[in-house]
Amino acid sequence: MKKLILQGHSTYDGAGVKLKRIFAHDHTKLTDPFLLLDHFGSDNPADYVKGFPWHPHRGIETVTYMLGGTVEHGDNIGNAGTIGPGNIQWMTAGGGVIHQEMPKPSKGMMHGLQLWVNLPAKNKMMEPRYRGILENEVPVVKIPGGEVRVIAGAYKNVNGPVQELVVDIEYLDVRLKKGTALSHAAKKGYTNFCYLIFGTGEFDDTKLEQAQLILFTEAGSIAVKVIEDIHYIFVTGKQLNEPIAWGGPIVMNTQQELEIAFRELDEGTFIKKKSRV
Repeated sequence: MKKLILQGHSTYDGAGVKLKRIFAHDHTKLTDPFLLLDHFGSDNPADYVKGFPWHPHRGIETVTYMLGGTVEHGDNIGNAGTIGPGNIQWMTAGGGVIHQEMPKPSKGMMHGLQLWVNLPAKNKMMEPRYRGILENEVPVVKIPGGEVRVIAGAYKNVNGPVQELVVDIEYLDVRLKKGTALSHAAKKGYTNFCYLIFGTGEFDDTKLEQAQLILFTEAGSIAVKVIEDIHYIFVTGKQLNEPIAWGGPIVMNTQQELEIAFRELDEGTFIKKKSRV
């Protein structure tokens, strides 16, 4: 099976949050419908406390999965709160959302993953919505030598809590002990990847280490063999095969749509429903 390993690179985003950007602009044709994957965080609060102050999004969904520490969030459609370890924030920006995400100082590691999902042209301007999922709402499927947490899609007939998805997505959190094995199906017409949060394993006979991603570019069966205890995510998404016009936090289909979005930001007409901020 054809595959590609992505190493990512270290960078800063927001007001100065240290993170590793696994993929973004350079890989959109390969990662469709996914636009960006960041692994953010540090054990030093100075690397993240400035957070991601108020900023806009349009045309995408952002999926934030906390692995350690807490983040306070708020948006213009009335959602606010704190997401902690094991919690997921699935935000559909649609026609326009302005929000903020502010990590709080914590002992030990504050870290998590943020995935951007592109919205199809017909849904770019849909009404924004927000779904907050607590750790205890995520079903856990026990398997020999480990467990699979089902965030979206289904595993062994167990459905994840994220329903009514715009794009057909499967998002699994997998934890396996040394010496165990598992397999995943890479579906035709879908982008399929595994991102290794920690540990060492073989994915379709390719060795993967911590903070590496393996992207599968054709259908088939992915055999996972665990060399050292591992924790990874397995994600699939149905490809959109649509043009992309991307400017910062806004992703549309044409340059004209992008220019309209930024003009509306300047003119104060970006939000299509009454703001509560």
